[in-house]
Amino acid sequence: MKIKICGLMTLKDIDYVNQAEPDYVGFIFAKESRRRISINQAKEMKNHLNKNIKSVGVFINPDISEISECIENRITDLIQLHGDEDNQFIDEIKKLADIEIIKAIKADENIKENSSKTNADYILIDNIKPGCGKVFDWALIPKLNKKIFLAGGLNSENIIQAIQIVNPYCVDINSGVETDGKKDKNKIAEIVKKIKGNKND
Repeated sequence: MKIKICGLMTLKDIDYVNQAEPDYVGFIFAKESRRRISINQAKEMKNHLNKNIKSVGVFINPDISEISECIENRITDLIQLHGDEDNQFIDEIKKLADIEIIKAIKADENIKENSSKTNADYILIDNIKPGCGKVFDWALIPKLNKKIFLAGGLNSENIIQAIQIVNPYCVDINSGVETDGKKDKNKIAEIVKKIKGNKND
C-alpha cells in the first residue's frame, strides 16, 4: 500500500515526511488552493526531500508552460491533474517528458466511464467537491482497470476501513494529518505507521 501526504507548504513539513517516509508527497500549484506554493518554494522543498520519496505536482487547468517549468527544474516526479484536462493535454505533457500522470475524477456514478476515458497512468478518486476534507461513499467505486489513488477525508480513524473496502494502490492524505490547518508531525507519523503495519496491505 502506497502513501501520499499532500499539501506540503514548508521545510518543516518536509522534515516531518522525511522522518515518516511515505511514498509520495504533493506540492500544490493550483491557484484555487490555500495550500498553493510557488515554483521557488517547491524547488527548495524538493532539494530537502528524502530521495526515496517521490514528489507530485498538483494542478487545476494549468498552462502547459507551468508543467514544463516543474519538469525542467526537476521539482515533480509525477503530475496530478484536477481540472478539465483532456487526453490531448495529457499527450502534450508526455511529449515534454516520460513522466507518470495522475488524473483526478469525482466520486459519482460516472467513475467507471471517466476512468476508462483517460490516458493517465493513474486515477485519483476524490469527493465531488475536491479538497473539502470529507469522506464519500467508498462503495461507489467499481472494479477498475487503472491503479487508484484514494483521497477525500482520510485520517487515522478511517484509513484502515478505507483500505479494506477499496484496496487502492495509494491513499492520499491531506487535511487528515493537519492541526489548525498546518501539517502535524505526530499525525503524519501515526498514519504512516498504521498503514505500513496494516496486515491487509
